[in-house]
This record gives sequence, C-alpha cells and structure tokens, in this order.
Amino acid sequence: MSVQTDVPTTPAVMLSATRESTVCDEEGILAGIFGAAIVAVWFLLLDAVNGRPLYTPTVLGTALFRHNASLPGFDTLTVSLEMVGLYTAAHSLVFAAIGHFASRLLAIALRHPEVGFGILVLFVVFEFGVTVSPVLFAAPVVRALTWPALLVANLLATAAIAGYLWRRHPTLRVSP
Repeated sequence: MSVQTDVPTTPAVMLSATRESTVCDEEGILAGIFGAAIVAVWFLLLDAVNGRPLYTPTVLGTALFRHNASLPGFDTLTVSLEMVGLYTAAHSLVFAAIGHFASRLLAIALRHPEVGFGILVLFVVFEFGVTVSPVLFAAPVVRALTWPALLVANLLATAAIAGYLWRRHPTLRVSP
C-alpha cells in the first residue's frame, strides 16, 4: 500500500528542506549565543562597577554545581575560575538551546502566520516563568545578585535574541 503526499520527494526538494533546516539551526544557535553574550557582558559590567569582577558567574556556578556542599554565604565567596568556566559553558549551552527553540518556532510562524499569536503568548508565559522562577526556587541567589539586575539581564537577552531573529526575517507577520 502506498501513501500519496502533496510534497514531491525529489532530491532537489529534500536538499532544499535540509538546507532550510540547517539555516534555522544555525540562526537559532547564533541568536542564543548573542543572548548569552549580552547577559555575560551585562553582569561583567555590574560586577566590575561593584568592584567584584566575575562575582556573578561564580555565584551562579557555585549554586548550580555545588548545591549539595556546605557553602559559606554568597557574600563571602571568592572568585573561582573553575565555577566561572563551568557556569559559562552551561549558560552558553542553555542559551543556544533557547535560541534554537525560538528559531524553530519562528520557522513555524513564517509558514503558518495564524499560529504566530499563539507562539507570542507562549513566549510571554516563558519569559514570566524565567523571571519569576529564580525568586521562587533560588531566593539566596536572587538576594546575592538582586532581582532588578536579573530582570534587566533577561530583558537584554530577549531583545538580543528577538532583534537578531527579526533582522534575519523582516517580513514576518503575526496574525491572531
């Protein structure tokens, strides 16, 4: 029994789809890395102004990778290049995944503008979760880094990712 499809499966069509998928992957990962870089620079500047360069990635790396160890208060932490390196790697990978996901959703919205508004709502809910979850689940970290700094970092990352993807797809239209 054979299945009839509307899409021809000629090598040219398959190559085009593969290329489109690869471009989407590259765009998303690059957008995510831009977002991660903006956040890293933001916190580096804040840390430098406060006289503690690399304090933020040390705190976040310690909270992420040494959460079970008995830790002194975050205010007494000394900069650890090991924690900075580990956190930077994890941070970059997470942002690359977020950018990739955003790029895939954008590709869907480009093909089906009617789902664009739903994707926009999903994005707002995701942003709310990313902003509120640290306050709920990592209060000591939020106290050490301050929630306004985290909020600004989130907004900067969002603007960087959205700006890059918007620039790559200026004809995108969203229909409710």
